[in-house]
Amino acid sequence: MSSTWLTDREMAAWRSYIETYGDLSAALERDLAEHGLSIGDYQVLVYLSEADNDSMRMCDLADVLQLSPSGLTRRLDGLVSSDHVTRQPSSVDGRVMMAVLTDAGRKLLTRTAPHHVQSVRRHIFDHLSSDQVDAMATIFAAISAGLAAAETSTSGVA
Repeated sequence: MSSTWLTDREMAAWRSYIETYGDLSAALERDLAEHGLSIGDYQVLVYLSEADNDSMRMCDLADVLQLSPSGLTRRLDGLVSSDHVTRQPSSVDGRVMMAVLTDAGRKLLTRTAPHHVQSVRRHIFDHLSSDQVDAMATIFAAISAGLAAAETSTSGVA
């Protein structure tokens, strides 16, 4: 397999991304840590808050978080022990386990969300022009579509 090497422009873009990614992730994690959450915990609270009845099947939550079942269990353990999420059997199918946002979890999300949005704004959007924000949205939509197409072609789904 021969490789087509990155052009100087592509290499500069790639290096800029990869060298910023770690620092940006750390800054966002640090800001959420002040509220006792990680980015992963925050995502769980957001997805559950957006779901019908504040609950999702564990397998569906694992899928959207891109976690294995055991990875989701580990992710939820802290949120369950802090009473922000519960695990309970589905009322429709007792074989299915549901992750459910508690009142305490919703209150934590409500308190934390404005700080997280401020953090995202401070670390990302305050440094971008309107055109750059549009470009960012376009760029990540194109990358996402490419990843989805590659996943579809490797899984054999048409």
